[in-house]
Amino acid sequence: MDLGIAGKKAIVCASSKGLGRGCAEALAAAGVDLVMCARGAQALAEAADAIREAYGVHVTTVACDITTESGQSEVLAAGKGADILVTNAGGPPPGKWSDWDREDFIKALDANMLTPIALMKGCLPGMIDKGWGRVVNITSQSVKAPIPVLGLSNAARTGLTGYVAGTARQVAEYGVNINNMLPGIHATNRAEALDGGVAKAQNITLEEARKRREATIPARRYGTPEEFGAMCAYLCSQHAGFIVAQNILLDGGATNATI
Repeated sequence: MDLGIAGKKAIVCASSKGLGRGCAEALAAAGVDLVMCARGAQALAEAADAIREAYGVHVTTVACDITTESGQSEVLAAGKGADILVTNAGGPPPGKWSDWDREDFIKALDANMLTPIALMKGCLPGMIDKGWGRVVNITSQSVKAPIPVLGLSNAARTGLTGYVAGTARQVAEYGVNINNMLPGIHATNRAEALDGGVAKAQNITLEEARKRREATIPARRYGTPEEFGAMCAYLCSQHAGFIVAQNILLDGGATNATI
């Protein structure tokens, strides 16, 4: 399927690896030029080189912390005129309700709620002026069904979801669509870190921790960055113009809910 977005420009956050990389790859395969950002300069440069070579698109890199005002300013400057924005940032650490103080919540809100909002505010005016734009926020399946050990993430990402629900309906008339993707467990460094925590707590191997988690997923496997990226690219395509303010689960059926 021709997604109809060749030649457009996308900002893809935290895109040196994991789900962000999957989204960047899928957009590049559709002919989209990229502004990629991540904290690790070397990994980012390697990812950008691989994408340039594979797809022949123009790729600009910005090594920064996207959760800071300076990082956001740098990325928005590099991505001026972007048609597509994919927001993404690493989730806060797991724990228990009694572990978290005000500062922990502030950090989570900065990373997983206020950063995407700042990036949207930076990109939406230009998209509205052009009469076309796509925003995809990578959130979490915990927005649909909270995960007890991820209380910080539950709170921040649900706050972002509420913001998007209203904002998306305000900008849709201008041809700008905002939607959220809610990943379950995918085969990324984040999953390995979470499995590592379980392995340590339960005194089992990392492999056993993964097998136990896979057994809780109806699909009986972890998702892949490639299939996640394919959905992102579709939401950013010309064919997704009637999809507004939706929260799309990609969790292998793990969230036990009717709607």
